[in-house]
Order: sequence, then C-alpha cells, then structure tokens
Amino acid sequence: MEINALLMGTTDNVVTCVTDIRAGEMVNYKKGNEILSIVAEQDIPYCHKLALVDIPADGEVIKYDESIGKVSCHIKKGHLVDHTNLFSVPRDYDAEMIKL
Repeated sequence: MEINALLMGTTDNVVTCVTDIRAGEMVNYKKGNEILSIVAEQDIPYCHKLALVDIPADGEVIKYDESIGKVSCHIKKGHLVDHTNLFSVPRDYDAEMIKL
C-alpha cells in the first residue's frame, strides 16, 4: 500500500494528496503509526486537499491542527477542498498570543 497523501496534524479533517488521484481510487495516509485509507469520490489534483469527513457549509477546515479557513458549501467525505470552496477567515492573532 503506497502512501499518496499527507496528514499534517492529528486533528486535521483534510489530507494533502501527493499524486494526482482519480475518483474511485484509494487515498492512503499515515496517522501516527497507523495507515488509513479513504476512497476519493472526486478527482483530486496533486497537492490539493481531500476531506476526511463531511464538512458542513461554513465549517472549518483543519490542517496542521489549525483552522485554515471555512468552506462556502457542504463538502462530502472524499471530495476536493480547494480555492473554489474554501475561504480565509481573518483571525485575531493578538488575542491568540500568550501573554507573559
């Protein structure tokens, strides 16, 4: 079983595909020492994201254990997450900083 996607953080709800993936193909990725698989329901281009779970409209996309934005529509498990359905959300970085 060849790894063809990367999970960047343990709480991520997307993986990044490191090859072009065709709809119906298995996407294999590591989570810790475990190899997990999911069927791609759509074509996923190289370096694009695949949803590991259903993400509701306005739901957050988690990558690197951090929110990287929200989705503009419901995205089903196994579907493409990209610039057409993901938008940035301004963050209050000052409020997130640890005060010493």
